[in-house]
Amino acid sequence: MTDTATRLTPTATTTDETTAAGIGLLVLRVGFGGLMAAYGTQKLFGWFNGKGLQSTVDDFTAMGYNPGEIFGTLAGLTELVGGLLLVLGLFTPLAAAIVLGTMINAINVLWSGGLFPEYPSTGYTTPLLFALVAATLAFTGPGRFSLDAGRRWERRGVVWGGAAVAVAFGAAVLTLILKAAL
Repeated sequence: MTDTATRLTPTATTTDETTAAGIGLLVLRVGFGGLMAAYGTQKLFGWFNGKGLQSTVDDFTAMGYNPGEIFGTLAGLTELVGGLLLVLGLFTPLAAAIVLGTMINAINVLWSGGLFPEYPSTGYTTPLLFALVAATLAFTGPGRFSLDAGRRWERRGVVWGGAAVAVAFGAAVLTLILKAAL
């Protein structure tokens, strides 16, 4: 390779790559976690043009999640708490599992609407996308710009990501069993 070609070839140092990945995960976590938390506040408090808790309870009752008071409140809390933990990058595999389990139930509810329905709010495209982001964060961890980074409790990788996905599926299946039984 000539000296000119070497100067024109972009190279990144390990530090640059680590910093870029950390910034990318920060953007993903804060953006996604913030959206999840906002969805939770819509359900619980009626913020951001949400319906509020009583309407959420009524909706969950109508979907067969009885008692609606428990399931509706639980859905709002999981979105709010899971979202806020992701924003902070705190207990990330647990936060991802919380959100993923909730999205699995949302996919189940919206399954009949299809992946690409005429009206996007009637299909499961959005909760599937959210589930994929949550699963990704479970495996990658929060990145270096987080409250987990460098702490004794920081967990990431195949084992912790797999455990988070397993917990999410277990919680979702348990919720669906309770829905059918109650």
